[in-house]
Amino acid sequence: MAERGGKGKKLSVDDKYSQWKSLVPILYDWLANHNLVWPSLSCRWGPLLEQATYKNRQRLYLSEQTDGSVPNTLVIANVEVVKPRVAAAEHISQFNEEARSPFVRKYKTIIHPGEVNRIRELPQNSNIVATHTDSPDVLIWDVESQPSRHAVLGTTASRPDLVLTGHQEDAEFALAMCSSEPLVLSGGKDKSVVLWSIHDHISTLATEPGSTKSPAAGGNTKAISKAGQANGGNSDSPSVGPRGIYKGHQDTVEDVQFCPSSAQQFCSVGDDSCLILWDARTGLAPVAKVEKAHDADLHCVDWNPYDENLILTGSADNSVHMFDRRSLSTNGVGSPVHKFQGHDAPVLCVQWSPHNRSIFGSAAEDSVMNIWDYDKVGRMQAGTGGKMEYPAGLFFRHAGHRDKVVDFHWNSIDPWTVVSVSDDCSSSAGGGTLQMWRIIDLLYRPEDEVVAELDKFRSHVNTCPS
Repeated sequence: MAERGGKGKKLSVDDKYSQWKSLVPILYDWLANHNLVWPSLSCRWGPLLEQATYKNRQRLYLSEQTDGSVPNTLVIANVEVVKPRVAAAEHISQFNEEARSPFVRKYKTIIHPGEVNRIRELPQNSNIVATHTDSPDVLIWDVESQPSRHAVLGTTASRPDLVLTGHQEDAEFALAMCSSEPLVLSGGKDKSVVLWSIHDHISTLATEPGSTKSPAAGGNTKAISKAGQANGGNSDSPSVGPRGIYKGHQDTVEDVQFCPSSAQQFCSVGDDSCLILWDARTGLAPVAKVEKAHDADLHCVDWNPYDENLILTGSADNSVHMFDRRSLSTNGVGSPVHKFQGHDAPVLCVQWSPHNRSIFGSAAEDSVMNIWDYDKVGRMQAGTGGKMEYPAGLFFRHAGHRDKVVDFHWNSIDPWTVVSVSDDCSSSAGGGTLQMWRIIDLLYRPEDEVVAELDKFRSHVNTCPS
């Protein structure tokens, strides 16, 4: 997609957006645009609720970051995800940017004690979510048993089902859940990485979808105590202390991630420009440390679910680096396998595709979410003699947002389907924009298949007016 106008003039955000919208019927199989009154800093797919002929119904977790005139909330929505090759091309681009989407329905509102900075679902039961706010605690919620509340000024905060304590200062963003065990990982301003196990304390919640038992009602409650020091409505919630506190960073820890194949191995990144690998079996000290993973603060990290040697990092230096943990650095300086240069502003979020080992996404403050394919890096460079008009490995550019894209999430149930959210407060529109989208399959299917399908329409295209 061209980003420059005539005579080399760089297009404005609005111009680029208009250009993108005109191409939606060509580039996308399906797209739903949903205007948010209040921005959401996080968005996550939840469990599949219902399958129908032409669409699925699925949970979606998001939040409302308010100005204080009404409470901050954790929102549980029911969304309709249209199946591939169902939506009409002329319909998916006919949306009003200021309107709410008919595909998104608010199901439940939880009054959150403080703004919701990050949401993560428990893989063993995605009705259980963890949230980060501007406090040292991690809050655990059973969204099915939590009552729906009306968000009006003065309403007391909802009570978390569990509070995880251990940070000494605010922990705002770094949060991860283990795929194999109910373990939670967090990082904060105290420069620490903290690990908890909630298995003993909410064992019924972690294994029984839809359970309405409170954490104190089921499982082993021997270590549960009152979280008297917690903020807002948390004081009556049971709390759990950490399994381990890991110190190695020299500044705020911005993101954490578990190794997909091991509950005991994890990594972290921070404002000290460091990438650190940890192993709970060997103690509390780092296993490996990359001192200069980027030239600026690191904002995000993700671990490849298919190849545990590959780790992605995103930074305020506008780039994404891919590291191989077998050769992380040279002379103490990070030596990534490849540097992906395709953003014009700090990268806020990176995530590997759950369905394709070489595909990942990155979102940034430049209002763009990029999809990359590292398998194409060598082929693209070889085919162009090293001179390319666009970044090596760039597969697709989603330019549907008009302000910084603060979060996105691949749908594990529906390949190539993404939810992304932008914080539009610095633009004239205000609020935020939530988009659910899937690129057209002609872009990623094997080339011979695509050519064979398009060939069926050759005679029709040849007879169309130019």
